[in-house]
Amino acid sequence: MVEISLISKPTELILEKIRQELIRRVNLGITDISDIKKTDIVEEKFDKLIRILIQKYFPDANEAVTDFLSTYLSMKTIGLGKLEIIMGDENLEEVVINQASEPVWVYHKKYGWLKTNIYLENEDQTKHYASIIGRRVGRQINVANPLLDAHLKGGDRVNATLVPISTAGHTITIRKFSKDPWTITKFLKTNTITPEAAALIWSAIQYELSAIIAGGTASGKTSTLNAFASFFPPNQRIISIEDTREITLPKYLHWVPLNTSLPNAEGKGEISMGDLLVNSLRMRPDRVLVGEVRRKKETETLFEAIHTGHSVYATFHANSAREVVDRLTNPPLDVPKIMLPAISLIIVQFRNRRTGKRRTFQIAEITEKGEARVLQQYDPKKDKLVSKGGDQIDLFLNSKKHDSTFYETIKLFTGMDNDEITKDLNEKVKILKYLIKNDITEVDEVGKVIAEYYTDKNNLMRYVNANQKLTD
Repeated sequence: MVEISLISKPTELILEKIRQELIRRVNLGITDISDIKKTDIVEEKFDKLIRILIQKYFPDANEAVTDFLSTYLSMKTIGLGKLEIIMGDENLEEVVINQASEPVWVYHKKYGWLKTNIYLENEDQTKHYASIIGRRVGRQINVANPLLDAHLKGGDRVNATLVPISTAGHTITIRKFSKDPWTITKFLKTNTITPEAAALIWSAIQYELSAIIAGGTASGKTSTLNAFASFFPPNQRIISIEDTREITLPKYLHWVPLNTSLPNAEGKGEISMGDLLVNSLRMRPDRVLVGEVRRKKETETLFEAIHTGHSVYATFHANSAREVVDRLTNPPLDVPKIMLPAISLIIVQFRNRRTGKRRTFQIAEITEKGEARVLQQYDPKKDKLVSKGGDQIDLFLNSKKHDSTFYETIKLFTGMDNDEITKDLNEKVKILKYLIKNDITEVDEVGKVIAEYYTDKNNLMRYVNANQKLTD
């Protein structure tokens, strides 16, 4: 339930008069609204003039009333009206308008899909909001161009459709950018992954083995990539490539974020994921993070990057490790099977739509023959990842034989034997449990601990063994 302070009819009429005067007195072009650098200037212009006009029409208004009326007028003039109120809720992942006759829907992180008590006045208002969003990114949405896909300044992604493309009414779907990014500690505390499995992935990242993070829509692929990115050593250059800025890495990392760009109203100026991937290889990266691989060109460039000595981590739509291999090796991607062993690990994420829980579903390796072999599988009854039996590895029973391509690759690059690998993994498990015990959850806090692991591991282990927080 969203509660909005009631405004009387006479006050609303005066506010509408102020709004019309604002529009006349502040001359804004599409360039002003769509230019990110000018957005703050535009908002400041509006705020100053709004406050002057409020004092003119409401001379007795105190500071609290002035702030409220200023916010109300800003939302109605250059904002999205009542939608702006729920957009401020950090627990929401999606805000959706299906048609004006329905209430606005939201997807809540804890409760899933919910109806709100907010309605739009009519279809014209939905179209007006879609047009505002389009102007912010220098694009138009109209009968000739009834589809809009846009990324807003704050990182939110917006999709809009107009009638007759959407037959019931105009639609707007806003996927909100998380202001509180996931970290490995949050994954562990919510039982998304076990410390043992996270330690395995940490080792893969430490020793520069490439990985694909797969899963269905909203399964948490990008959040997983974000969480695991904290495992990068602090002395390496990282290039991230995304459609929408979602990755947030610790400050200590040498990180360059790149974003794709949609074409303008004339259909020019598009910068695709493939374009950025090619360009990133000229930037001397040690690690390349790719938001999502969809097309043949991107896939070819990704494998080319791996084979030229770069560690690459990408997200991919698939529901299992086997499906990853099938999709990569068949049309339209058509990656030769002989190239697949360049990917050392496949990490599959899963979201239970009934419960809303997100879990790491599988961790698999790619064998020399290009097949997916599952190392860890999610057990729904135990609600945790378990090691696979048979000739598969059991990671933490100190087994002398590790019948695994993954282990053999680590041995090849590090010179470690089985016991040393097991000791290394168990040490990482201890550090991860230390993060949980000390409630070290924020990106930079986690990054500080991981950086200490790489720069002075003995010092870190003293704090870990004593269960004391790391000091500056």
